[in-house]
Amino acid sequence: MPVRPTALLLAAATFAAAVPLTACGGGADGGPGTVRIAYQRSTDAKARIMDGYLAGIKKQFEREHRGKKLKLVPIQASQTDYYAKIQQMMRSPKTAPDVVREDTFQLNSDIEAGYLRPLDDKLAGWKDWERFAPTAKAAVKAEDGRTYGVPDGTDTRGLWFNKEIFARAGLPADWKPRTWRDVLDAARTVKREAPGVTPINVYTGKSPGEAATMQGFEMLLYGTGKDPLYDPAAKKWVAGGKGFTDALEFIRTVYGEKLGPDPSDALDPNVDARVATEWLPAGKLAIALDGNWLGKFWQPSGGKPWPAWPEVMGRAPFPTQSGAAPGAVSMSGGWTWSVTAKSAKPDLAWQVIETLQTRENAAAWAVRDGQIAVRDDVAADPGYLKSMPGTAFFTGLVKYTHYRPTLPVYPRVSSAIRDAMESVTTGDASPAQAARRYDEALKSIAGSGGVLVREK
Repeated sequence: MPVRPTALLLAAATFAAAVPLTACGGGADGGPGTVRIAYQRSTDAKARIMDGYLAGIKKQFEREHRGKKLKLVPIQASQTDYYAKIQQMMRSPKTAPDVVREDTFQLNSDIEAGYLRPLDDKLAGWKDWERFAPTAKAAVKAEDGRTYGVPDGTDTRGLWFNKEIFARAGLPADWKPRTWRDVLDAARTVKREAPGVTPINVYTGKSPGEAATMQGFEMLLYGTGKDPLYDPAAKKWVAGGKGFTDALEFIRTVYGEKLGPDPSDALDPNVDARVATEWLPAGKLAIALDGNWLGKFWQPSGGKPWPAWPEVMGRAPFPTQSGAAPGAVSMSGGWTWSVTAKSAKPDLAWQVIETLQTRENAAAWAVRDGQIAVRDDVAADPGYLKSMPGTAFFTGLVKYTHYRPTLPVYPRVSSAIRDAMESVTTGDASPAQAARRYDEALKSIAGSGGVLVREK
C-alpha cells in the first residue's frame, strides 16, 4: 500500500546503479517533433491507472498538434526505485525525458542537482495558473523562489472512525472532536465500552516510514500552533521545542495507555496495509488518523472491496491541540509535472503540460486516481465531488493543510523524528528525552549553524 505520495528517497545512488537504463526506454528521443513523458508505472497490474489516462492524453495532444508525437515512457518500479531511475535518466541529454512526473517531496533535491527547468516564463502567460490553490503552488516553488512544476493533485489527512463501534461505545455518529483531549477521550471510551477493539491508530516509529512522520507526528506538530520543523525566513531547522514535545506526549499517551495497537503491530512495516485492508474493514479499529485515499481500497475495484463502508465509516477533521484557530490541521503531499533541464524541446514539453492540465483532464485524473483537486474549478465540479464518498470532505481540508519542507536533507530529519517517536512508543525515553536526542541528531544533519533553538 503506497503512503501517499511520500516514500522517502533513501540510498538513491544504490538504486540507480541497480536499475539499468534500458529498463525504461532510455535512448533516442524520437526526433524533433516527439516529446517523451516519463512516469511511474505501478508494479501492480490492477493499479495501472496512469497508463490509461496518458493514452488518452497522447491521442488528444497528437490530434491538437499535427505532426507532433507524444511518447510514453513508463517506469515500472517501486516508488524509491522510480526516484533513483528518474535521476539517473535526467543526468544526460541522451536519456532525459522532456516531461517528468515528480513527487513534490523530492523537487528540491532534483532542482539542486540541476535536473529541472524553471517554468515561471510559461506560467506568466497561462491563465489557468490562477485556478491553483496557494498551498499547491507553494509546494512546487523552490528555495530560489522559482516554480518548477504544475501539480496534478494532492492528498489530505483527517480522522476516519467506525460509526458502528462508536454506537456500541455511546459515541455520536456525527463526531467532531474540537481538541486533542476530545480525540483521546473518545479512544478511552472505546477501550472501556468496546473491548477487543483497538481504539485508535496513529502511525509511529521507524518501520512505517514516512507514514509515521507525516500522518502521525507532523499532523500533531502543526496542530500545536508552535514551532514548525523549518523556519524559511531564518533558513534553519527548528530544534525540538514545546510543540515538538507536546506532539511526542500525544504519541506516548496513545501507546502508554494502550489506546493504540500493540507496539509490535504498530512498528510493523506493513501496518498501513493492515489498517486499510484488515483492521478497519473487520471492525477491529475504531479511529484511524489517515489519508483520503483509504476509500479507494474499499471500492469494488479496490484491493479490499467493502460494500458497507460508505455507511459504516465516518470522517472528522483532526483538531488543533486546544481548539485554536483555524480549528483543524492537515498535511498534504502530491505529484507534479515538470520539464527536465536537458530537454531540447522545452516549449513543446510545456504544451504537453498544458494539455495534461486543462480543467477537463485535471478533473478526469482526480476522479480516476482518487486525488484531491488543487484547481478551484475542479474542486467545485459536481462529477468530481460525487466520484467517491468523502471526496468533498477531504477537499475541504485543503484550506487547513501544510506541506513538508521539501529540502534535500528532509529524509534524514524525518528519520530522526521517527527515532524520537519510536523511543516514546516503546517507553525507552520520555518526550523530553526524545526531543533532546532529536536536537543532537538535527545538529549532525544541518550543522549547529543550521539549527534554530527557541524556548522549550
